[in-house]
Amino acid sequence: MAGPLLRSLWSTTRKSLSTSTYYYSTKSTATPKPYAYARRAFSSAATAPAPAAAPGSALDPSRLRNVAVIAHVDHGKTTLMDRLLRQCGEDIAHERALDSISLERERGITIASKVTSISWKENELNMVDTPGHADFGGEVERVVGMVEGAILVVDAGEGPLAQTKFVLAKALKYGLRPILLLNKVDRPAVSEERCDEVESLVFDLFANLGATEEQLDFPVLYASAKEGWASSTFTKTPSDDAKNMADLLDAIVRHVPPPTASLDAPFQMMVSMMEKDFYLGRILTGRVSSGLIRIGDRVHGLRKTDSGAEKIEEGKVVKLMKKKGTSMVVIGSAGAGDIISMAGLTSPSIGHTVANVEVMAALPPVELDPPTISMTFGVNDSPLAGRDGTHLTGGKIGDRLVAEAETNLAINVIPGLQESYEVQGRGELQLGILIENMRREGFELSVSPPKVMQRYKTENREKLEPIEEVTVEVNEEHVGLVMEALSHRRAEVTDMGPVPGNVGRTRMCLTCPSRGLVGYRSVFSSDTRGTGFMHRAFLTYAKHRGPLGNVRKGVLVSMGRGTITSYALMSLEPRGTLFVIPGMEAYDGMIVGEHSRDTDLDVNPVRAKELTNIRSAGKDDTVRLSPPRLMTLEEAIGYVASDELIEVTPKSIRLRKKYLDANKRKMMRNKPKE
Repeated sequence: MAGPLLRSLWSTTRKSLSTSTYYYSTKSTATPKPYAYARRAFSSAATAPAPAAAPGSALDPSRLRNVAVIAHVDHGKTTLMDRLLRQCGEDIAHERALDSISLERERGITIASKVTSISWKENELNMVDTPGHADFGGEVERVVGMVEGAILVVDAGEGPLAQTKFVLAKALKYGLRPILLLNKVDRPAVSEERCDEVESLVFDLFANLGATEEQLDFPVLYASAKEGWASSTFTKTPSDDAKNMADLLDAIVRHVPPPTASLDAPFQMMVSMMEKDFYLGRILTGRVSSGLIRIGDRVHGLRKTDSGAEKIEEGKVVKLMKKKGTSMVVIGSAGAGDIISMAGLTSPSIGHTVANVEVMAALPPVELDPPTISMTFGVNDSPLAGRDGTHLTGGKIGDRLVAEAETNLAINVIPGLQESYEVQGRGELQLGILIENMRREGFELSVSPPKVMQRYKTENREKLEPIEEVTVEVNEEHVGLVMEALSHRRAEVTDMGPVPGNVGRTRMCLTCPSRGLVGYRSVFSSDTRGTGFMHRAFLTYAKHRGPLGNVRKGVLVSMGRGTITSYALMSLEPRGTLFVIPGMEAYDGMIVGEHSRDTDLDVNPVRAKELTNIRSAGKDDTVRLSPPRLMTLEEAIGYVASDELIEVTPKSIRLRKKYLDANKRKMMRNKPKE
């Protein structure tokens, strides 16, 4: 009896294995080796347990829950994701486990959206962690279409802020069912009355954003992500057996609807994320809208056009993967409603549709808000070019920017003149992250100051300009400094008062032209000694408020080339604030400091002390210089004026004039403006 049973089991196993390794078994021995290496690499990386579904079958959509975690910056999203992963048995080696980019760990912010899945009581929860900064709003917009529900995390002490309104508006627009999580309730200043007040503010925000009756009936939970617990009732010290995330996970299963998708329909998937692998090539991640997908299936990529759909490429599914916790797991098949990654196609990108070959209808693409600022990236043509970097030509810079635009839909790249490229994005922080990544990869480039992209409008013969809503929270001793700086930028105060639960803190709401806020973030950080925070969001178009006040002084411009000497800097110190130290290289047109007056001043920072054969009493006096103001990349982006550039290399960041020759600068300054 055992013989036929064993043969039957071996036959079933062999069929299952032949399905999952179809691509490799049907190839000859002359198959390129990278795919074999990829198979070994991914099989060794797949340390997490496979999904509970049987081999060759997909999860029942009724057991799936797709949820995004959205919030304002620093309200605790990524910490919450860590606790949810631990609650479901994942082994997390360090905090902020999902922040895989080096800049995310260095700066403590989330830059790109991440997808992972966890199992809870026979249900599969696909969780999407999103950034909180407004500059990375495109990451939120492209993933809200993948989910049916959202956890809105709000700091119980701060309440809903500017970015809370932005991410919530996107979630409500796509019809997501929200769950309100009041985080950081363990703080001493947070009381039950404060939580009730924040809940009322959030409800008003829902109503103002046009939420439906179903969305207004949202559950409220109280949590301390740092302590690792969530509760359906207000408490500050839950019992030991309740110090977990079970209440939140149960609320997700109970209140977030499962995906409404059919396993019997043809396969379709909207690509929402994309990454590149050295062996597998392009890996496409998205939510399966309908049907089943298996390894070896023939699929093609579709692009939606005005006349219908355009076929991009046809190919075969080489690999199917799914993120489980912090590990990537290889799977044999996936079904409608699930969020998966696949490899096998080389051309489709974000916003395109992957479908069975018989399907010729493309899914509607993701709608993104337009970019708000632009900067021009060009070849570094300074006298010190080529000393630090390895990628110097305009072609290499252009290829890198085009590759970035493929994976980040919020960035547009437009080729310009003389090997320059106009890069459009959501904010200075977003473009600053791109520049920082490029310089770490060995690029040298010159970058122009940011320009506001929203154009002026004219209505009833009246000039209108974009106005932003600005919320700042600062210590009382910094209020006057901040208000003075913003008044020069044509800001107007709409509301001002103390921050509830924070003695000595003041919150101000202002309206300010978008052009006035360019470059202000670094100034604000310096004025408040890093203790204040500022949030901004587009409000409306309003009457033009006139020219900006005096927002910056003139600069000290080098008129000599060579090594900067302490002897020269000693005589320049009374002229203003220095940006350089002795021993640095300088050249004609390089900015070495800020002038104490409103005009630029040409100076010689490389002048050396003349040597003579006459001894003097002060010959060996030590030169004592004040500490210079060394610019970071973000400070430089906010500092440079329209006739200046930022020289970015892997080892240094320099400020320079657009025209290095002093006579050319004078001629351009006297040239009448169009």
